[in-house]
Amino acid sequence: KCTREISYSRLIILADQSAEFLKVSLELINWLSLVFMVVAIPLSFGTTWMLDTLGLRITLILGAWLNMLGAVLRYMGTPPYPGYTFHYSIVMLGQTLAALAQPLIIFTPTKVAALWFPEHQRATANMIASMSNPLGVLLANIISPMMVETSAKIPALLLAYAVPTCIICFLATVGIRSSAPPTPPSASAESSGSEPYVQGIKLLLRNKAYLILLLCFGSGMAVFTCFSTLLEQILCMQGYTDDFAGLCGALFIVFGIIGAGALGLYVDKTKKFIEATKINMSFTALSCIAFSVVSLMPQQKAAVAAVCALFGLFGFSIYPVAMELSVECSYPVGEATSAGLIFISGQVQSVLYIILLQALTKRISAPLSTCGDVVLSWKVPMLVMAGICTFFTCCFLIFFNTRYRRLEAEEEATYGTKQSNKSSSSEDAPSVET
Repeated sequence: KCTREISYSRLIILADQSAEFLKVSLELINWLSLVFMVVAIPLSFGTTWMLDTLGLRITLILGAWLNMLGAVLRYMGTPPYPGYTFHYSIVMLGQTLAALAQPLIIFTPTKVAALWFPEHQRATANMIASMSNPLGVLLANIISPMMVETSAKIPALLLAYAVPTCIICFLATVGIRSSAPPTPPSASAESSGSEPYVQGIKLLLRNKAYLILLLCFGSGMAVFTCFSTLLEQILCMQGYTDDFAGLCGALFIVFGIIGAGALGLYVDKTKKFIEATKINMSFTALSCIAFSVVSLMPQQKAAVAAVCALFGLFGFSIYPVAMELSVECSYPVGEATSAGLIFISGQVQSVLYIILLQALTKRISAPLSTCGDVVLSWKVPMLVMAGICTFFTCCFLIFFNTRYRRLEAEEEATYGTKQSNKSSSSEDAPSVET
């Protein structure tokens, strides 16, 4: 069940070719990515309710069908038939359906880990499920530049993306038989989502530690979204090719998956959620500052690639651990609700940040540019992004602290029962006077 995540790319890797092919501006192409954030914000509240009330099975199957329909519609908007007029509106409709599927899929790892795995495997399970989506993005980073040498190859690329979604939709529909195992793997799994949805929201809004995590980690998610969405447009200004931008995106994800694997195993063993999150966020802020500097330098491929790798290693790898931390600090609120609101925070901030960063760009003349007709300066936006990342990291380091409520409840349920049984046995046993 963990590996049955649906992977699709939210990255507009080939922004220039897409704009040329669909005959629209780069701003409209960026909206093909922004639509995921805009649509997910209102839908996410319904998704958290679905997961905590209707269960994993219905939610995952619905997400699989929406993702498949979105991929098919994207291809239908750009078929390679002579004389056919390419329709940006149809492509956008397909993206919108895929955006509807996004929270139905991305919200599930924390719920899967809570319902299907014991406490010493939850962080690792969450990591595997969470990283399967970036794995799809990694494949897109590698495959897209290889397949699309010219803008005329974009229909073939969209077809290549549509076929796997059809297969995965079939597998999800016939393969996912239940939302939870017959025997709960932990004490908390028995009461997962025990708080009513509205009451859970109220509890979260009164939880100081959770609100800090909601704001600070949501900002970190927004920075990652800005990085992935705008990477090609930032690098092309200094003459870096689409292939190199794809490589940098791939390094970001590969090292993120490696870091997430190591961090998940470490946290499962030590239960040091707070320490791991704070240390990684600190190195993430430093990596973001480094990227804002080296990305503006021409002919520095090694430095740019290294910084992208470090950004993924420290930043991308935090996601599964932070989602588990959100559950720990908010228990007994349902896992989908606590993790889902953080995702919503990241989406809201992503929209605001991307709009802000684009507004701060200005047209320039750059002889080394590979951006096409329009060349934008990203110097100020990159420094602003680094400043935002650093500010919220400092806030998290200083103000965040919490108890591990779920672990405490499980320990009390386990050892409290044992102690009760022991006491009962002592009372039943005959007393012996010395």
